[in-house]
Amino acid sequence: ADRTSERATTVAGAAEQTATNVETVASATEELASSIQEIARQVEQAKAVAHDAVAEARHTTEMVQALDQAAGRISEVLGLIADVADQTNLLALNATIEAARAGDAGKGFAVVASEVKALAGQTAKATEEIGQHIGQVQSNTKATVTAIERFAETVTRIDEVSAAVAAAVEQQNAAIGEVSRNTAEAARGTEEVSRSINDVTAAATESSGAAGEVLEAAGNLSQRAAELRDAVQAFLERVRDA
Repeated sequence: ADRTSERATTVAGAAEQTATNVETVASATEELASSIQEIARQVEQAKAVAHDAVAEARHTTEMVQALDQAAGRISEVLGLIADVADQTNLLALNATIEAARAGDAGKGFAVVASEVKALAGQTAKATEEIGQHIGQVQSNTKATVTAIERFAETVTRIDEVSAAVAAAVEQQNAAIGEVSRNTAEAARGTEEVSRSINDVTAAATESSGAAGEVLEAAGNLSQRAAELRDAVQAFLERVRDA
């Protein structure tokens, strides 16, 4: 009974330590579950931002493509202006020739034709410069469209990765929830074991006390038996003597 009491006390101490450890694990598991839920929330926000970025990238691509189309139309208009300038220059040249043929009467007309020719040349030169700038705009626009498309592809991949991470976090959250529930049940089971061990310790203590009483009674009984044996021996000796 004493050894049982000692071992029960040892087991009770170990059970209490285990209960403490299980409670610590349960607390850590709850904190981990809370952290995973926060991560899931952040990932969901990142996913929403990625969706918005994809939509903005597509909208920007459409705007830049519209700008490229407008630049193309401007180039067409510049081509028409260049044709008009060439025709104006040709007409001014013909007018100069006719003014030379007219002599003094055509001098004023020749001056006007020269001015028109100069204006046509300036128009052609300005049109050429504008065309060069429009060409650069179109080139930059195409490069911008390509860059935006790549950006949209990257954001799309980010969106896909965010979705995969969100699914993984959701699975992890479910697993952590299961671990948390199992840990809580283990904690309750450990507490039950501790109570049972305490009951065993109390029972062992009672058994030890009862065994002590039995031992004391057995000692008293042994003493009475010795006294009885002496009395019987004395009686027998008296009988023989008689």
